[in-house]
Amino acid sequence: MKNKNSEERFALLSVYEKRGITELASSLAALGYTILSTGGTAKELKSRNIPVTDITSLTDFPELFDGRVKTLHPKIHGGILYRREVERDRIDAEKHGIKNIEIVAVNLYPFEDGLNKKLNKEEMVELIDIGGPALLRAAAKNYKNVLVLSSPSQYDEFLKKLKAGRADEEYRLSLAVEAWNAVSHYDILIERYFSEMAGRKNHPRYLNLAFEKKLDLRYGENPHQNAELYADPHYENSSIPSAEQLQGKQLSYNNILDADSALKLLREFDEPTAVIIKHNNPCGVASSENVVEAFKVARSVDPEAAFGGVIGVNRTVDESLAKEITSKFAEIVVAPEYTKEAIEIFSEKKNLRILKIKINKGMPHRTYRSVEGGILAQDSDDILFQRFDVVTKRKPSEEEKMAMLYAWKVVKHVKSNAIVYARSNKAVGIGAGQMKRIDAAKLGAMIAKDFGEKLSGCAMASDAFFPFRDGIDYAASLGVKAVIQPGGSINDKEVIAAADEHGMTMVFTGTRHFRH
Repeated sequence: MKNKNSEERFALLSVYEKRGITELASSLAALGYTILSTGGTAKELKSRNIPVTDITSLTDFPELFDGRVKTLHPKIHGGILYRREVERDRIDAEKHGIKNIEIVAVNLYPFEDGLNKKLNKEEMVELIDIGGPALLRAAAKNYKNVLVLSSPSQYDEFLKKLKAGRADEEYRLSLAVEAWNAVSHYDILIERYFSEMAGRKNHPRYLNLAFEKKLDLRYGENPHQNAELYADPHYENSSIPSAEQLQGKQLSYNNILDADSALKLLREFDEPTAVIIKHNNPCGVASSENVVEAFKVARSVDPEAAFGGVIGVNRTVDESLAKEITSKFAEIVVAPEYTKEAIEIFSEKKNLRILKIKINKGMPHRTYRSVEGGILAQDSDDILFQRFDVVTKRKPSEEEKMAMLYAWKVVKHVKSNAIVYARSNKAVGIGAGQMKRIDAAKLGAMIAKDFGEKLSGCAMASDAFFPFRDGIDYAASLGVKAVIQPGGSINDKEVIAAADEHGMTMVFTGTRHFRH
C-alpha cells in the first residue's frame, strides 16, 4: 500500500545557530520540499520570504512552557521514524496523517557556550536541549530514509550531493554518525556539569570523555602511525594543547609529550630556570639569576643528549637566549614570552617549533593512558612531598637541604627507576628508566663524569625507596653526602645504617614519584 502522503516531501529545520540556514531552506524549497520549522527558525526564514509551515499547524498543538515543548509530538517523530519500506508503518502513517519528513536539520542549544561563560545554574538548566537531541536521534536511527544535518558546516556538501542525486546510503550513514557524535558530546558535557555540581568529580561507573580535536599531528610515535591531539576545551589552566605555535613544522606525537614534560618540570621552579627534555626525560635542568645562564648550565649537564631536544624556560626569551638556543639543533622551544628580536632570530630556523604558553602552577586533574582494550585513569601527581623527615644521625646543612630539594623536584619528572644527582641550582647527573635502582645510580654518575662533573658534595634523589643498601654505598663512594628518598622499604633500617656509617644525611619524604 502506498502512503498517499509519500509524494509530499518535508524538511524539518529547527536550529539554534542560524548560520547558513537561509541558504539551506531556500535551496530545499526550490527542490520542492515543504519547510517545517519552529519558533526562532521559522521567524528567521519568514523574514527572508521563504515559505515555511509552522510545526504547530501540523501538530495542531501549541508550543508550551516558553518553548520547552515544541517538537515532542507523534506527528513529528512519526514522520521521521516510520519505515517507508515496511507496509504496516506506511498504513499507520496514512491512518494518522503522518507526513514524510525526509530531511532533519537541527543544532542544539549552546550548553557549551554557557559553560565557557560560566552562567549560573538556572541559566545552564535552560540551555539543556530536549527536543533537539530527540530529533537527531530519531533521524539518525532512520538514516536509510532520513538525511540528518547536525551542523551548518555540512550544508554545502549536502546540497551538492542532494542536487546531484548522490545522497546514497553510505553518505546517509556518515551523517548519522556525525549526529550521534554531536548528541554524545552534548550529553557528556551535561553529565560532567551536574557531576561537578554534585561533588562527584571522579570514579564514575562509565568514563565518558569530552575532548575536541585540536590538531592533526605530523605522525605518532613513529612515522607509520597516524596521530591527533584532542584537547579538553574546558580545562582552565595553561597546557600544551592550549599553547600558541608561533612558527615551525607541524607537531608530532612525541613533540607533544616532550613539550608537556618540559612544562610540568618548569612548574616546579619560581627562579629563572631552563630544562631540556629528550625522549620524555629531562637531560638538563638548571636555575640561575638569569635564564640565559640557566640555559647554558642546563645544556652542559649532557650536551650530547641535549642535541635535538625540547627546550623549556620560565622567563621571556630574548635575543641573547635565542642566539644560544639556535647555536645547536633543537626541536622545540617552550616559553611564556618572546621578544621581537628573538622571533627574528628563530625565523632563520624555519623548522624550529616555537610554543608560547604561560608557565603557571599546575592544577589537580585526571590523567588518562590507554592500554589495549581499556584505559587507565588516575589523579595527577600534584604533591612534591608529604614530609621532610631527617632519619640519620647527621642533620643536613642548609646547602644540602637546597640540593636535596632541587634533586627531588627533578627526579619527580624522570622515568622510573630514576636517580638524580644535584646541587642547589642544577642537576649534575640523571639516571632514567632502569630496571634496577643501582643501575640508575650508576648511569647518572656516568653521565656526570663524562661531562666533567664531580659528584662530591652532591645530593642524590631516588624516585622510590632503596630496596638495599647498595645504592647508598655506591653514592658514598662518589662523595655524595645527602640523600632524599620516599622511604618505606622493609630494609629501611639497613639503608639508614649504611648512611650513618658513611656520615651521610638522609631525608624521607613519604611520597613516591614513579613515572612509567
